[in-house]
Amino acid sequence: MIRVTVIFFARARDLAGTEKAVFELSPDATTSLMMQVLVDRYPALRELQDHLRLAVNRSYAAGTAALRDGDEVAVIPPVSGG
Repeated sequence: MIRVTVIFFARARDLAGTEKAVFELSPDATTSLMMQVLVDRYPALRELQDHLRLAVNRSYAAGTAALRDGDEVAVIPPVSGG
C-alpha cells in the first residue's frame, strides 16, 4: 500500500468538507483511480468531477499518472474571476 496526502482547494475544499486527507491506495494507483476514490468518499465532489484537475507534487497530472508513496495530490477546481 502507498500513502498519499490530498489537499483540497477552493470549492473542492467546501464540497469535501476538509482541507486535507490521507489515503492508502494500492501500489499501482493512478490519478484516475484517485479521482474515483475521492468521489466515492466525498460524493458532493461529483458536482465538479468533470472539471476538477489533479496536481501531483505541484505539477498537473494526466489521468493515467502513477502515484507513489508519499505523493501530495492537490484537488483543483475550475478557476474563475475577473
